[in-house]
Amino acid sequence: MKVVISGASGGLGLALARHYLECGAIVAAFARRGELLQALAAEFPDQVFCYTLDVRDAPAVQHAANDFAARVGCPDVVIANAGVSVGTLTEYAEDLDAFQQVMDINVLGMVKTFQPFVAAMREAKQGTLVGIASVAGFRGLPGAGAYSASKSAAISYLESLRVELHDSGVKVVTICPGYIRTPMTAINPYPMPFMLEADEAARRMARAIERQIAFTVIPWQMGLTGRMFRLLPRWLYDRLFAHAPRKPRNLI
Repeated sequence: MKVVISGASGGLGLALARHYLECGAIVAAFARRGELLQALAAEFPDQVFCYTLDVRDAPAVQHAANDFAARVGCPDVVIANAGVSVGTLTEYAEDLDAFQQVMDINVLGMVKTFQPFVAAMREAKQGTLVGIASVAGFRGLPGAGAYSASKSAAISYLESLRVELHDSGVKVVTICPGYIRTPMTAINPYPMPFMLEADEAARRMARAIERQIAFTVIPWQMGLTGRMFRLLPRWLYDRLFAHAPRKPRNLI
C-alpha cells in the first residue's frame, strides 16, 4: 500500500504514519518540520519519503506529489491531516492573521493536498482521499470561530468532492475526530470527554478508511454528542454555550 499523509511530523499525523508503516506501507510524509520527518524515516528505512513543505504552498505540494508518483506510482490513500487550532476573537484586529492562517491551512491546504492526485486516481479508477475534519465543524464554538468555520468548510468541501467523484472509482472519506491527546488539545482549559490516545485514534481511522466509510466520527460517542448539539434550537444552543470555556487566544 502507498499512503500520503500531510501533517505527518507530530500528533495524529505521526500516529497515522506510524500505523501504516507498521503495516508495511510506503508512506509519503508531508510536514513543515523536516527534522522530525527525518527521525521517522530513520526508524523506518526504505519505507518513508520525506517532503518538508507547507500545505499552503501549492507548487511545493505538486512537486512532492510528482516525485512520489515517479518513484512508487499513484498512491492508494491520500490523507489531508495537516491542521492548526487556535483561540480567536473577531473583535481583536491582531487575530485577523490567525483567522487567515487557520482557513488557509485547514481548508485550502486540504484542497492543495488532494489536487495533484485526483486526475491520476480517476484515470486508475481507484484510490481514497481522506479529509480530517472535526466535530468542531458541527456548530460554531465560542472563542473558536476560525477553527469551527474551517472544519465546517472542510466537511462541506469533502461532501462536494465525494459527489464530484461518484462512480469514478475514487472514494472520499470524511473523518471527524473528537478529542485526541495531542499537543493541539494539551492547551485546552476545559474537560474533554471521550478523549482518545493518538495511536488508538489512528487505528480506528485506518479501519474506517479501509472500509471506505463516507462519513464517520471517532469516537462514536462524540458522534452522538455532535448530533444532539446540531438538533438544539439556536436559542437554547446560544444560552448553553455563551459562557462555555474557551481555547486560549494565541497567535500562530
